[in-house]
Amino acid sequence: MARHEQYMLRVTAGHTYDTSKHQDVHVNTEKPITIFSDHIEAKLHVRVKDYRGLPPGSPSTSPYFSTPQHPYDRYSISFSFKPKRSIAGHHLVFGNDFAHPIRDRLPPLFDKAFSIVKWWIDPGLDGEVYGDEPYLYGPLLSSINVLRIGSKNQVTLENKVEDREEEEVIAYEEGAEGDGIPVREELGIPSLASQRQKHFLREENRQNFEFEEGREYKCDFFNPYLDFNEFSLKLGYGLPAISIVNYWDGQPLRPHTLRYVLKDRSTNTELLVVIFQLVPTEEAKEQGAQSPEEMFDSVHGGKEKADADGTDDLD
Repeated sequence: MARHEQYMLRVTAGHTYDTSKHQDVHVNTEKPITIFSDHIEAKLHVRVKDYRGLPPGSPSTSPYFSTPQHPYDRYSISFSFKPKRSIAGHHLVFGNDFAHPIRDRLPPLFDKAFSIVKWWIDPGLDGEVYGDEPYLYGPLLSSINVLRIGSKNQVTLENKVEDREEEEVIAYEEGAEGDGIPVREELGIPSLASQRQKHFLREENRQNFEFEEGREYKCDFFNPYLDFNEFSLKLGYGLPAISIVNYWDGQPLRPHTLRYVLKDRSTNTELLVVIFQLVPTEEAKEQGAQSPEEMFDSVHGGKEKADADGTDDLD
């Protein structure tokens, strides 16, 4: 069995780092999960090309990847949200973080890969990966691929019909709608995504923007570099693909996870958390019906047993 076939993906999401409060994400379906907290209302879709994972029977791909905007992309984290209090534009960030050190697990080419990512993909990306609580964050305004400013104080997500099994395929487009149109115009935000990202690389422009209480914002984060089917990073530029199975943050007594977070850095509050977890294939088949917390406990316990036996199932 190929190395990447020894694992399957599980994707969960919630408003907190606490996985006991997470929901399983319906990957590659148009059935979103809805998230409510004291800070945010959100609706989330996750799409992964060549998906092999949980829940059992999940589609292997999505019509999203057949749209003109996304033929080369390998995954998408697409979400809409309404803040329950206004947040300054320079305080809202999106990216990856970890609850424990990863410095001993970074691949040899990491520094070079990060330089390419920062130079070519996201100049606003910043972080500390060698610390005890590593992170890589970018300002949402300049890092997110698509930003659409919606209307304020419309019907809340809680009041919408939640039992609809299917909606039409959603591929958010850059721009604005409703009374979000004059907001974008008055702030002089460029209409093209690439120009908007460049515009918000300037701190002054981020400080002049506010994510308003009750206004809906639609976001899409995607790229062609992270291949969840082979669990590899493919940057191109003549660089070999980097297998991430051995470097994904698997720590003693921890499952392999990659965590994306939307965070208000002014209060250090996580607002939306999406976790991609690598689960050994046999365990995934046996435990597909378990909750995220039960899955963690099962893998955690399995790892303790493996350590006691002198074996290592996760690395």
